[in-house]
Amino acid sequence: MESIIANLVSRFEKGSLSRRELIEGLALLAASGTAATAAPSPQTSVNFTRANIDHVSIKVADLQRSIDFYKTMFGFTVVSEDKPGGIVRLGNGMKVLVSINTGKPSSVMDHYSLGIPGFNADAVRRHMTERGSTPLQGDYAGLHIKDPDGINVQISQS
Repeated sequence: MESIIANLVSRFEKGSLSRRELIEGLALLAASGTAATAAPSPQTSVNFTRANIDHVSIKVADLQRSIDFYKTMFGFTVVSEDKPGGIVRLGNGMKVLVSINTGKPSSVMDHYSLGIPGFNADAVRRHMTERGSTPLQGDYAGLHIKDPDGINVQISQS
């Protein structure tokens, strides 16, 4: 929870988060205090039955045009950026929902991410290897595998 609070305060100090958004984020954290402190412990075996779609990453032709679209259409805010990598992550203020990056060909999904509670990279690598897949370190971050059609699937903490 400390890292979430630090992220909120940092974004507020940089001006990418309004005072109201900061207060809303802190209030949400306070309201979910028992859930946040009772986070699942890192797992040694992997169970995808509680997985969720963590985010979708899309290659775009014009980064600013896409940022404007997601802000206007859905009210998303910039959650984080990797300026050298040309990546902007947008979402509902606390959670990244869409990650956009410049790349060719544009208009394609770069990857999607499955978030699992208690993510443990070693356990996930072992799980995937035992089932015949070769886990890879992703281009940007995280652990990735390819599905049968070559689509990148990132596995991360939910």
